[in-house]
Amino acid sequence: MTERRTLLRAALLAPWLLPAVARGAACAGRRVRGAGWADALRRDLDAMADELTRTLRPWAVPDKVFVPEAYGLRTGELATPAIRRAVDACAAAGGGIVRLAQGDYVSGTIDLRSGVMLEVAEGARLLASTDLKDYPERRARRPTVQDSNMGMNQSLIFAEGCTRVGVRGKGLIDGRGTPDNFPGQETTGATPGRPFLIRMLDCSQVVIADIRLKDSPCWMQNYLNCDNLIVDGIHVENQANHNNDGIDIDGCRRVIVRNCFISAEDDALCFKGASQRPIDQVLVEHCRLYSTCNALKFGTDSQGDFRNVLVRHVEVGGPAADMRAMKRRKADGGISWETVDGATVERVLVHDAHIVRAESPLFLRLGDRGRVRPEQARPQPGRLRRIVFDRITGSDNGRRGSFFTGVPGHAIEDVLLRDVDLPMTATTEPAIRQQDIPEAPAGYPDPHMFSPVMPAYGLWTRHVRRLTLQRVRFTTTAPDPRPMLLAGPDADSPCTP
Repeated sequence: MTERRTLLRAALLAPWLLPAVARGAACAGRRVRGAGWADALRRDLDAMADELTRTLRPWAVPDKVFVPEAYGLRTGELATPAIRRAVDACAAAGGGIVRLAQGDYVSGTIDLRSGVMLEVAEGARLLASTDLKDYPERRARRPTVQDSNMGMNQSLIFAEGCTRVGVRGKGLIDGRGTPDNFPGQETTGATPGRPFLIRMLDCSQVVIADIRLKDSPCWMQNYLNCDNLIVDGIHVENQANHNNDGIDIDGCRRVIVRNCFISAEDDALCFKGASQRPIDQVLVEHCRLYSTCNALKFGTDSQGDFRNVLVRHVEVGGPAADMRAMKRRKADGGISWETVDGATVERVLVHDAHIVRAESPLFLRLGDRGRVRPEQARPQPGRLRRIVFDRITGSDNGRRGSFFTGVPGHAIEDVLLRDVDLPMTATTEPAIRQQDIPEAPAGYPDPHMFSPVMPAYGLWTRHVRRLTLQRVRFTTTAPDPRPMLLAGPDADSPCTP
């Protein structure tokens, strides 16, 4: 098998590296602006990560233990009433542990309270009831875009306005969310009749640790407008139904996600802005994130800003052949940063990431959908800027290619790719011509939005300003008629200083 290799070294790009460029010349012969801002950003985010690691610790759980068996649980009965009584007693006592420790507990909605740590001990299982009547609606006191768009108000574990709350343990929470139990269509809107497994709104000091989570009827976890959130050491397999996200973090501040394994039918680790609150100060490290949609993502709901985010030492992409998968295919996107509803996305750094089995390893999209609550005015397009991909490797990726695109009048700004080595699958099929790619400003943003074969096998850009490449290489498994790099209209030619 032959291998096509083209290497961008620390020198100006020569014109022959950019065949068929529609607009924008190669860097040779003109002054190139550097990306010194990226080194300052790295220092700032390293300092942020150190501060989060030092100060964001799990809250001290009182050693008082409450078990459902002491509150009326009988063998063979639905455990919900006894678990609720244990939670109430725990909260009334000033907090502690509600422990599920003896086999299986079948339950509907459990409302957590401040000071309560729900613990599923090793060998125990919390099994979601398969009767939708056991999930009474919990409507958010503070309406958000998620409520107006998804209309989802049911969950197995729910908390709102709590301080010091969490779920932990070496046991299993199984949502039993198959289509037979919870039927529904794949959708980008409402998901009626399919509860979330965990939903926490407007909470602070939230800890989710060590637990195994399996097969939610819909999203696995949703943390919306929470402060001081720790997700550590969890194992998630959400491969049973449509819209099976792994974890959704929406409008939260001071967040650590570390040591996690997530395999999801839909987005694996997804940040959102439907809360219309900013996401700020986020550290993601030492995680393995797999999805047949987007492995690591901000969007599509992007009403609140997303900034000061450091992702390091991760593997992202599609599920391997030996993993459970509802849909056996590559990830649509490896890392996808999207803003289409007015948010500013900035100061985001990913380094030491390995991208596997992704059709588009890297995807940036600045659009103009403008989705907000019905009573709110449509916002102007947001901004997508100061984005760094540093020390990115990959294997077994697809043929589509990575691409970055804004819309006319609103360009992505200040993007650095440094020490990137991404192999791609070659194709002999015709690629879409860049002049045929619609602007689609209000289109749903996903890497498959334009074509299965994009104009460049490595990276295509449009409406991007100040894109810098340093030691960047895309390779193909065989000869590919497409160029490695292609800069479309209103895009600076990618350059190395």
